[in-house]
Amino acid sequence: MRTRFAPSPTGFLHVGALRTALFAWLVAKQTKDVFTLRIEDTDQAREVAGATENIIRTLKLAGIPPDEGVTLDDAGKLIEKGDVGPYHQSKRLPLYRKYVDELLANGHAYVCFCTSERLDAMRKKQQELRQAPMYDRQCVDLPKDEVEKRIAAGEKHVIRLKIPRDQTVVYDDAIYGTLSFKGHTIDDQVLLKSDGFPTYHLAHVVDDHLMKTDMVIRGEEWLSSLPKHLILFKAFGWDAPKYAHVPLLLNKDRTKLSKRQNDVAAEDYLNKGYLPEALLNFLALLGWNPGTEQELFSVPELISAFSLERVQKSGAVFDLEKLDWLQGQWMRKIPAEEFASRILPIVTEKYPEAAKDSQFLKRATLIQERITFFPEAPEMLGYFYAPVSPTMALVASPKQKIEPAQVPTILDFLRTQLGLVSDAEWNRDSILAIIEKALPESGFKKGQILWPLRAMLTGREYSPGAYEVADLLGKAETMKRLAVAPA
Repeated sequence: MRTRFAPSPTGFLHVGALRTALFAWLVAKQTKDVFTLRIEDTDQAREVAGATENIIRTLKLAGIPPDEGVTLDDAGKLIEKGDVGPYHQSKRLPLYRKYVDELLANGHAYVCFCTSERLDAMRKKQQELRQAPMYDRQCVDLPKDEVEKRIAAGEKHVIRLKIPRDQTVVYDDAIYGTLSFKGHTIDDQVLLKSDGFPTYHLAHVVDDHLMKTDMVIRGEEWLSSLPKHLILFKAFGWDAPKYAHVPLLLNKDRTKLSKRQNDVAAEDYLNKGYLPEALLNFLALLGWNPGTEQELFSVPELISAFSLERVQKSGAVFDLEKLDWLQGQWMRKIPAEEFASRILPIVTEKYPEAAKDSQFLKRATLIQERITFFPEAPEMLGYFYAPVSPTMALVASPKQKIEPAQVPTILDFLRTQLGLVSDAEWNRDSILAIIEKALPESGFKKGQILWPLRAMLTGREYSPGAYEVADLLGKAETMKRLAVAPA
């Protein structure tokens, strides 16, 4: 199944478009075939500088780079690779002209001279009559000699597809199933604009045929255009590729995912620190049901399990809480050594002494179960490298039913018991054993002892366990921090 992703460079890559690209990439990889990136840049008035580079960069960062098509060289310059290019539609204009002339010659298209003013008046009248907005075919039967004279005189014109109005187009979409479209409801779409540039309808049909595309996966907004494209393939005498139309992404209120309610540029999520594995896992589950209880999917697992048959027809809600949960799950799956190496430069930037910390791996492991994004690491590990200033409000926790007046007694208990552990025996298990052995005679509950210990050592409301922190701080530093009364 040779697939393609064909975005327009009119903005940075939307998360919905990245999901479409992922589905196309997965289908290609399942059959060990090619995933192509084509840039549909015929609407040059709306083109955004840097958008093509952003699309390529995001696909690469996400882990689904194209096998063929438009890409970047090592210097960041746009290049093309593959033998069915060019892969920028703006470089293929003579091809589109050639094929539109073929349609004209075969009677499947016609020249239209209607001005924008006439078309606007036509649509206004149709609205007043509550009719579907469609071209009224005023130019469909113009004599050939009149057409030639008006073109020779330089009159502006477009080329329109001539829809067979008496036919019904039936198609089996890979997601939506059997669809039927009556010819008289299909508009005579513009194929070639007055500036010589093709519309999407002509260009993608020609390109997908010449680029040997087996399957087109695209958003459901193109469903209404599907019959026009199938008619075009038939007019050329070509077999149409398989089509699959993916449902929209929705906000929580089930409106279309928009910039007003969410960040929608896919690269933004990667720049914020979301792991590619988490983002792809999340996007795959938006609309696709694996049919099992499994929620964590590696890329190889997605390739194995994914199927268009299990993509739902209704829109999928873009739930950031689910994305954050998946992010946390994937952070836990990173090998400890790799996790430590990835956060070390970030921690060292704020705490240079971390670079020479022989216990950094152990300290990093402490926070891996709690961290969501790598940039959180300096704050989560800061108490190992900088003095802390715990407040009485933190240490005397109402939740643990600790009164401020009890704090000196609790700290005295901790200093006494921990002082009994030798430097040589100082480790988590020894600290736990001596505290919990003496706990019944202290008159305090376990939480009333461990909360103040952790608060005094870290100065934080949330941190790893008190025994683990004390172990990695060492006896001298632990006793030093317990000797200072909370502010």
